[in-house]
Amino acid sequence: MTLFPLFADLAGRPVLVAGGGAVAARKVALLLQAGADVTVGAPQLCEELESQARAGAIRRLHGVFDPQWLDGMWLAIAATDDRAANARVADAATARRIFANVVDDPELSSFQVPSIVDRSPLVVAISSSGTAPVLARRLRERIETLCDHALGPLAGLAARHRARIRAALPGMGARRRFYDWLLDGPVFGLLRQARPQDAEQALLGALADPQQAASPGSVVLVGAGPGDPGLLTLKALRALNEADVILYDRLVSPDILALARRDAERVCVGKRPGENHDATQARIHALLREHAGLGRRVVRLKGGDAFIFGRGGEELECLREHGIAYEVVPGITAALACAAYAGVPLTHRDHSQSVHLVTAHCRESEDTLDWQALASARQTLAFYMGVSRLDTVSAKLIAHGRDAATPCTLVENGTRPEQRVLTATLADLPARASEHGIRAPAMLIVGEVAGLAGRLGWFGSQLEAPRPQELPA
Repeated sequence: MTLFPLFADLAGRPVLVAGGGAVAARKVALLLQAGADVTVGAPQLCEELESQARAGAIRRLHGVFDPQWLDGMWLAIAATDDRAANARVADAATARRIFANVVDDPELSSFQVPSIVDRSPLVVAISSSGTAPVLARRLRERIETLCDHALGPLAGLAARHRARIRAALPGMGARRRFYDWLLDGPVFGLLRQARPQDAEQALLGALADPQQAASPGSVVLVGAGPGDPGLLTLKALRALNEADVILYDRLVSPDILALARRDAERVCVGKRPGENHDATQARIHALLREHAGLGRRVVRLKGGDAFIFGRGGEELECLREHGIAYEVVPGITAALACAAYAGVPLTHRDHSQSVHLVTAHCRESEDTLDWQALASARQTLAFYMGVSRLDTVSAKLIAHGRDAATPCTLVENGTRPEQRVLTATLADLPARASEHGIRAPAMLIVGEVAGLAGRLGWFGSQLEAPRPQELPA
């Protein structure tokens, strides 16, 4: 270890920043966040620093660096664009035994400003000893995804009640278990839901009755998106890393499952063609109740978004009926992701002013759909799970007045490396899909915007370029 890691209390303490440009302004912003008494010395200040000086947020010294500027300072930062001037600041600070940082110049610096993950009062600092700042920045980006923004309020809540926690739980082991419960139990969950008063009441209730700190089970309904792990949300990733049990659908990609906590139990509960889907759903409900009832943190992982043709509402009804705590993490639904990866804007001011999300897989037959409304022009239709019903979709829309030449795009395995995109007319769609062997999972997009896939597509294979007359005018 070449540098000693140190967190400095600068509240109310004088710090000098030599330099008046954008780099200096960034350092000043960090120092002000820490409560430092900042003085900035430079011949000229950028607009941001000028504004702060006029407002009295910082003190200003006008001119080139003078060693007397360091009188009474605790730290110095040299942020000019002149290395020789920065060296003079560093040398003068060293002579006075004042720690100095020269921005982007570790050789002249006696301390480094790290990359920071700020969840105040929790702060994570990453340093490469000034040798690889890009590496430190990339590591900070990864840590950002793992640190929930509710960690700051949680740390603040624990700090406010620290004395009360020590008095109620004098034993070190009991306190450690209590702090684990704060992180794993309802207090953290309530803070995530922006309910700080309820979180504080839960903490106080557990101190009054330690039995309340026994971890109850809970369920997080997580949308995994259409397959590309890069489309997983930060909250979804955190849920996967906290799960004891993961109940996942058949179409959730292995790459996404690989991001989950290594020792989590994984249970595939996906529905398959030909199965009794109601019976499978009943089994899922039973598994949710069973694992949550054992005090486990359960992630119900669904492809796309759980509330778009994913029976998420039915599962929440079951959880609520049985008094099981839950939360929902939305996912990027297939219509949005597949269209984007195929280069199809779902809305376009010249071609489409509305979007309909449609599935024929409902409790009744597809005859319950309002085909007359769906056949209207200048709107986009996104059909989920429609590959086996292409003949029906094509025939019904044409019969109810949709132009047979309307462009359509089929996106097979959307967002995955094996994605294929087929563009055809509404009339030709079933035959062309059969010719190319299109299989589920595939998203069907119907409407004038679908003709743009040939020009705007950027990902995966384009099976057929659309004919010129199929493109929107």
